[in-house]
Amino acid sequence: MAVDIAQLREWIGREESASEVVTPELVRRFNATLDLDGCSLPGDPAPLLIHLCLGQPAVPGAQLGSDGHPARGGFLPPVPLPRRMWAGGAFAFHDDIRVGDTVTRTSRILDVALKEGRSGQLCFVTVEHRIGAGGRDVITERQDIVYRDAGSPKPAPTAAPAAAPEGAHRRLIVPTTTLLFRYSALTFNGHRIHYDAPYARDVEGYPGLVVHGPMQATMLLHLAADIGGRAPARFSFRSLSPLFDNADFILDAAEDGAALKLWTARVGGPVAMEAKAEW
Repeated sequence: MAVDIAQLREWIGREESASEVVTPELVRRFNATLDLDGCSLPGDPAPLLIHLCLGQPAVPGAQLGSDGHPARGGFLPPVPLPRRMWAGGAFAFHDDIRVGDTVTRTSRILDVALKEGRSGQLCFVTVEHRIGAGGRDVITERQDIVYRDAGSPKPAPTAAPAAAPEGAHRRLIVPTTTLLFRYSALTFNGHRIHYDAPYARDVEGYPGLVVHGPMQATMLLHLAADIGGRAPARFSFRSLSPLFDNADFILDAAEDGAALKLWTARVGGPVAMEAKAEW
């Protein structure tokens, strides 16, 4: 598929903003979905990465693409490659978001780049989000989005990938369809690979529903905060391979000097997402 990278790079510098209140009800639903403890009274610190649930595009059904995402060509460039995933990102935490805050996300396209991968063309879009709450700068976020050609999600490997190591800290996650549906609902994410099994299998070629990258990152960040006794100052992550609802997976962590290395992997499988937390 031809990709006019010069045209797509015209989107660099484009900005948009959105605001939403962190309500006690949202905090309770977020904590219930991810099995987190926490208070939801006005003024309490809100759970880490709840901002991913806020200010998401509310697009009428007629303006959605066949994959359930908003049709392309608005804020994000109209990349013609049909498969879209959140490939990685990084967060710098400056202050707490608190229950009752009005959170404003100001987003800017930083880069659009075309690369050739083992599975064909890949187009990477880098977005910066600056998150403010109650007049304070609270989070700076970089989001890496990757688009790829249709067809097999991954070429057949020449050899079985190595199993992920076991971390010093481990937590088992059962990716039920209910969990995936509830996280999609929290983030108003209509991408059908997370809740529509026939679509995920028959159209996009996956063996099951895909576990959200942002949800994996959120689980790893909360594990890091539990181990460190407080929220990290910086957290970065990168997706290496998908996880599906047909196998349980594990959150792993191991000390790395003053930092913490973290990763997800299905039981007996390779690393799916790797991350690093720093204080």
